[in-house]
Amino acid sequence: MSRPRRIDLELVAQARAVVVKTTDLKQLRAAQSILLPALAHTTLEQTAALLGVGRASVPRLQRRFREGLQPTRVSRQWGGRRRAMMTMEEEKAFLAPWAEQARHAGVLVVSPVRAALAEKLGRKKVAASVVYRLLARHGWRKVAPDTRHPKSDPAAQAEWKKNFRKRWLPC
Repeated sequence: MSRPRRIDLELVAQARAVVVKTTDLKQLRAAQSILLPALAHTTLEQTAALLGVGRASVPRLQRRFREGLQPTRVSRQWGGRRRAMMTMEEEKAFLAPWAEQARHAGVLVVSPVRAALAEKLGRKKVAASVVYRLLARHGWRKVAPDTRHPKSDPAAQAEWKKNFRKRWLPC
């Protein structure tokens, strides 16, 4: 059995006032999301169908209307790094010694960075993809080796292919 709906009469009165005077569609929908369940006794699904939104949007509209009445409260925005293990400043501080090492050596090996990150986070293991995403977030990139040796001579290679013995002789 679902819990009984609690209707705040003061909120309904404010929603009625907003419906009468508003010219903004978002405010109108938010006020209607309060009025329809209160006055017409509609469910969330029925309210969503009448407003032309999804079922999950109805409580959001109701919350937006309630928060609109209290301007001191700041609403949380969608997006962002919700599952971040460290802040961007902590990540920069963590990568600073590795940046110095990479400048001097010219190469950064990921396995010690991975082990240090696991230790800092207090975990047994950290996936390599976590380290690669961390480095990519801070502008690091993987430098691939050249496809050919810089001292190779294409003419000498072609000559060798022409004069190559077809059969190997045992030693």
